Amino acid sequence: MQIMQTPQPPKSLHELPAHFLWLAEMRANHPAYRDPHTGVWHVFRYDDVERVLTDYADFSSASRGGGESNPFSESMISSDPPRHKQLRGLVSQAFTLRAIAQLAPRIADLAHGLLDQVTMTGAMDLIHDFAYPLPVTVIAEMLGVPATRQDDFKRWSDAIVSVQLAGGTDPAQIAQQQQFGMAIREMSMYFGQLLMERHQHPQDDLISGLLAAEVDGQRLTEMELIGFCVLLLVAGNETTTNLIGNAVLCFDQHPEAMAQLTQNPDLMPGAIEEVLRYLPSVWSMVRTTTHDVEVAGEIIPANAAVIAWIASGNRDAAQFPDPDRFDITRKPNKHLTFGHGIHTCIGAPLARLEAGIALPMLLDRLPNLRRTPDAPAEVIESGIVFGVRNLPVIFDAVR
Repeated sequence: MQIMQTPQPPKSLHELPAHFLWLAEMRANHPAYRDPHTGVWHVFRYDDVERVLTDYADFSSASRGGGESNPFSESMISSDPPRHKQLRGLVSQAFTLRAIAQLAPRIADLAHGLLDQVTMTGAMDLIHDFAYPLPVTVIAEMLGVPATRQDDFKRWSDAIVSVQLAGGTDPAQIAQQQQFGMAIREMSMYFGQLLMERHQHPQDDLISGLLAAEVDGQRLTEMELIGFCVLLLVAGNETTTNLIGNAVLCFDQHPEAMAQLTQNPDLMPGAIEEVLRYLPSVWSMVRTTTHDVEVAGEIIPANAAVIAWIASGNRDAAQFPDPDRFDITRKPNKHLTFGHGIHTCIGAPLARLEAGIALPMLLDRLPNLRRTPDAPAEVIESGIVFGVRNLPVIFDAVR
């Protein structure tokens, strides 16, 4: 198999099988690979991906060259200890299992409300009509921002997750970087104004709580506050939207799993974990080496960008027997989709809860749910996440 000189995520669902074959080739023969065109390093095996995600002493998450104008450079996703622990602690209470469990009735009400609008039609776009509005409404209510701005939130989120992790020089990637910059500027202006309003009129929401929070006796800077808002809004909806969409893609492709879940809904938690492993909503993450580091027999120099291919680690046979088989009863299932170590996704309990409520409801209220034949689904062009922008489905109308 010819090695791709510039690794790229799949651009269509039809490319998925070939892409996973390429990942298997890289795991077997090029587990640590330097792209000669970009100088970026890529790691593919489970143990190495886990190490890159976890070992902050060797692989830093701190932003490199992001600039003061980029709130992501000031957020916890772009920080190392001790600052990371301080920032994460500010929002951790809002994402504890107990706090998240209290949202279950509201999530169920929202999900039922969305399905009430389509059950008699026999068809819908799963992403537009359900998988996107559900989590974006939940995270918007937590933050205290109006869900009526959903269209803006979606446009901003799409631009942010579509930028390639390692950048690029071709016209399409330059356009993505420009859209990313515009989205960041617009979100910064929006949240900056919202922070001014909350400063004058605090409310019972996460933004007001962040405004009042202190780290070592000092308040957060405006850029740190905006960084929190941007990160939580984008990650809070993008992860769950793609998880729900990817789950329906997997269930449709594996009707035996759909039948198992219909007969035994108690299998759904394991099915969600298998979706996260088999077709992960987070495809890869980037780190920067703090010094020369040896990985899989290769010396990666200091200050090198390293992309950890989560989608590859999740298919490593050394960790997962028969890794290309979709098995909703797989145990153990220590996938890396939500990260590992101190950077484990803080919203993972929320994403699991939302999917755990939404997916059984979909199967229960939309009998014979399946993809619309011959209807294309557009894949998100992203180096970070995997999902589809649209997913036409049909089902037996319930009147």
